[in-house]
Amino acid sequence: MPFPSDAQAHRPGRLAPAFGLLLALLTAAAPARAAAPSTFGSVIGNAVLCLDHLDNAYFYSYLSASFGPPYKRQGGAYWFTTDEATLWGEAVKEVIVSDDTHALTFIGAVVDATPEKLEQAIVTGAGLHYNRKDRSNFPVRESNPGSKIVYFGDQSKVFCAKYKPLPRDIP
Repeated sequence: MPFPSDAQAHRPGRLAPAFGLLLALLTAAAPARAAAPSTFGSVIGNAVLCLDHLDNAYFYSYLSASFGPPYKRQGGAYWFTTDEATLWGEAVKEVIVSDDTHALTFIGAVVDATPEKLEQAIVTGAGLHYNRKDRSNFPVRESNPGSKIVYFGDQSKVFCAKYKPLPRDIP
């Protein structure tokens, strides 16, 4: 079969149907990524700073509705991937919520920043200050309400943990 002439090869619409089909197939095959809800900063941000009531069932439901099911259950927690979510201007990679096997109720966020940078972002964005609890190279930072910032590899984890209340049926 002879090659098409330049005039035929550049004719509008000649390859458009094939490219349209290819684009549709690639778009359908790509997983949909849920953007963080507009309430993410106030709901999750206030919770990890210990500025809100901790109810792991509520946070599990909120995160499942916003980002889909947790990708793992490990260490007494459900782990959620949070595509494109931010807190105080820093990227949030994961959010963890306690399951009922742990003695504490907690919620935490893995942030793609050093603890020093995260602490400064929280001070600037929320006005909450932290104290270093030790003089080690990797000190735990704790706020007055009780939230903590800890090293998590080359990232940070900010979390709030509270003791579970006693069940109501205990006399």
